[in-house]
Amino acid sequence: MDVGVLTVSLADSDIEDVFRYLSDRGVGAVELACGGFVGDDHLPQDEYLDDTDAQADLRALLEEYDLRIAALATHNNPLHPDDERAAEADAEIRGAIRLADQLDVGTVVTFSGLPAGAPGDTTPNWITAPWPDEHREAHEYQWDVATEYWSEVAAFAADHGVDVGIEMHPNMLVYEPRGMLRLREATNDRIGANFDPSHLFWQGIDVTDAIRLLGEADAIHHFHAKDTKVYESQAREKGVLDPTPYTDEPNRSWLFRSIGYGHGEEFWKDVVSTLRMVGYDGALSIEHEDSLTSATEGLEKGIDVLQRAVFETQPGDAYWA
Repeated sequence: MDVGVLTVSLADSDIEDVFRYLSDRGVGAVELACGGFVGDDHLPQDEYLDDTDAQADLRALLEEYDLRIAALATHNNPLHPDDERAAEADAEIRGAIRLADQLDVGTVVTFSGLPAGAPGDTTPNWITAPWPDEHREAHEYQWDVATEYWSEVAAFAADHGVDVGIEMHPNMLVYEPRGMLRLREATNDRIGANFDPSHLFWQGIDVTDAIRLLGEADAIHHFHAKDTKVYESQAREKGVLDPTPYTDEPNRSWLFRSIGYGHGEEFWKDVVSTLRMVGYDGALSIEHEDSLTSATEGLEKGIDVLQRAVFETQPGDAYWA
């Protein structure tokens, strides 16, 4: 298990400067964005897909700085009711899968997407309760749409030997572990989780229990290390379903925080230990989205915490057992 970084927060720097900066801080893996909401500053598909020379240059740069690519990221909504937007997202996801195959990267990270609530609607509809009954019916319609789409993509991913890590994210159809397992069971084992605890904290989901649940199904394909702090003074008054802008920090019920600023080092050591128990040995890919600090400071503080938390060796024989 090693510490990685999703490089989106460093998009203003060119890729070699980013690799040098992260390598100097002991980071072992990078997650590179190649389309969708996260952009493609460090890995544009039109420059790297099917271009063996560009891919060779990237491999040489990774080798120079002793880094590996843990995953490619292309978060988007392939289930959007706008056909043009859905087609663009689908092309990005399939392109990312092909590029991952060509780069010998095992995982592509994305969202499940979110359909409309009924045929003919024009806006995605996040259903959070089964009543009145039209909401339950809308939710089942959405699952029909998602199952058909993701079954096709799962087969495409299997053909390319690539796993797809679905980030469980509110305002997407799959936003919690049971929904993640439902999508996996409806498709194939190439579909699993990009386990990002930051979206689970504020929903009241126990993170280590969720790791065990998904880990027992071998359904964790990637891990985003991102923290969240719930601010009880706000949450007690308005709950946690909070549309207050992220930049209005004092008035939000919760904020994404740098590692260690929502939950302490002891918690993150427990996360690492639980991941080891369920057999996950990939990267802990830090995603910086803390509006109270700069990207570099937030990343460096997170790297510091996680480097003390991760295990660098494999377990020895339990001679005492």
